[in-house]
Amino acid sequence: MSAELIAVIAVIAVAMVFDYTNGFHDAANAIATSVSTRALTPRAALFIAAVGNFVGAHFGAKVAKTVGDGLVILPTGLASLGVVFAGVLGAVVWNLLTWYFGLPSSSSHALFGGLVGATLFAAGGVVQWANIGEKVIIPMVLSPVVGFLLGAVVMFLLLWVVFGLSKTGGTRLGRWRWSRLLSHAAHPGPLNRFFRFAQTVSATAMAVGHGMQDAAKTMGIVVLALYTGGFQDDKTTIPQWVFFTSAAVLALGTYAGGWRIIRTLGRRIIHLGPPEGFAAEIVASSVLYYNALVLGAPISTTHTITSAIMGVGATKKLSAVRWGVAGNIVMAWILTFPGAGLIACVAYFLVRPLFG
Repeated sequence: MSAELIAVIAVIAVAMVFDYTNGFHDAANAIATSVSTRALTPRAALFIAAVGNFVGAHFGAKVAKTVGDGLVILPTGLASLGVVFAGVLGAVVWNLLTWYFGLPSSSSHALFGGLVGATLFAAGGVVQWANIGEKVIIPMVLSPVVGFLLGAVVMFLLLWVVFGLSKTGGTRLGRWRWSRLLSHAAHPGPLNRFFRFAQTVSATAMAVGHGMQDAAKTMGIVVLALYTGGFQDDKTTIPQWVFFTSAAVLALGTYAGGWRIIRTLGRRIIHLGPPEGFAAEIVASSVLYYNALVLGAPISTTHTITSAIMGVGATKKLSAVRWGVAGNIVMAWILTFPGAGLIACVAYFLVRPLFG
């Protein structure tokens, strides 16, 4: 067995470990709202999320191309595989740390940070900062803002249409009317049952969008390893076994669950009812679909759904959102890219002799 083959196998193995941790770390993205509103039982929600992730992975080719051929230029030879190995390992460690503390950080940005951190200190490695800014940093900033604003707008529209808020007079929403709406939504009834059913659809859409984004990132790493190791002629073709393996491992990780993070997203930020959960999931899945299918931009599912939940919650009143918890989450977002990068730097210096 050649050294190149051993190195490629090592990179693919650590990529699958990342894929699995991505599944249980980011399972909350797809199911936290549905579980917290009791629209779905935890196991049923995990099953839907796993299947949705598996299906969505097959529509993430554009995102995979961006990850595999747009962020860094690797050194030549075995050293390049060492960089990829260390970068993915940095993302895995960061995922485990944030999972332990129940923080819904971005696995995507952990991966990008890891690749950049390892590349910075590799002889011959080049970070494409212009592409990082355009395809990672700008979407990282914009997707939470868009998620928050759309979450608020969709929730306003949903309440207006379903409950007939136009009868309150003009464009101002009466406080008494809001209290009545929220009180009604908190108790079982036809409306509650409708939105719980609707959340089955929106949770499935969210899971497919998560698969488009997150399985695709693993696929990009695997293709990059195959190309760099000389087992593939280009960086854009994704073999069918890569689709299947990445999707299956992500689905298994998702089904394993990530209950610490599910509690944070579903309960600690804000108390969600079925209408709020439906609105947040519809907004987040729409943003994920647009970025994956149209732009090919590898955005964070964590950032998108969390900000949508905050936006939906803010339509009640700003104090309804637990901003202290939200602040801790945002801090984890900010620290993810440099944190995973720093871990990857250390990992690269440790593994570099093995890829010489």
